Amino acid sequence: MTTPDHQPSEPQPTVPTAKDRVHRSSAAIGGGVVMLAIILWLGFDALFNGHGRTPWLALATMILVVPLVVAFTLRPAVYAGEDRLRVRNPFRVITLPWGEIAELRSGYSNEVVAKSGTKYQLWAVPVSLRARKRAARRQARSEAATRDGGGRSGGPGTGASVVGRAEGDQVVEDLREVLERRGPAEAAQGDVVVRWAYEVVVPAVAGAVLLVILLAVG
Repeated sequence: MTTPDHQPSEPQPTVPTAKDRVHRSSAAIGGGVVMLAIILWLGFDALFNGHGRTPWLALATMILVVPLVVAFTLRPAVYAGEDRLRVRNPFRVITLPWGEIAELRSGYSNEVVAKSGTKYQLWAVPVSLRARKRAARRQARSEAATRDGGGRSGGPGTGASVVGRAEGDQVVEDLREVLERRGPAEAAQGDVVVRWAYEVVVPAVAGAVLLVILLAVG
């Protein structure tokens, strides 16, 4: 019995795509949740128990304020993928292929600089000078302990550098490592794309217009 010359090939297993690594500010998220709870509590109380124009003013104020609170606290995030960096700021979403990033800066604010020279702030990775001072003190104590222990606490680069880095600075350093590794890759090339967050801008503008009209008509 003869067999066919070409056997049907077995389906190749799909290689899973690595998920983006997400960086967000836990302090901002916590503060945003508290602020939203207070705003909604006061707003709904005025909406259902107020008299005259008070419910309308409360409604307009909530339509204006709630999107802004969400934009500056819950919304900011940085997504680091294998091919691109996506920065979700309060009013814009910036997608930068790693090949289009010139550098990542960490000063009084954390920024990503495109090769075109345009700078974009990383709202989700805030800079804390207090955290930097605490990290510097921890690093100094770690180095002193290493010297006193005759080097038994760890060699260079094993403990002090990790201990002596603030959280925001560590995030930027991690992003720099990805940039160095993925920047030359063919899949990490392309154009920078900037999209406005209309889901935040439109409700806020509508609330502001409604509030102005209510205040104007007296």
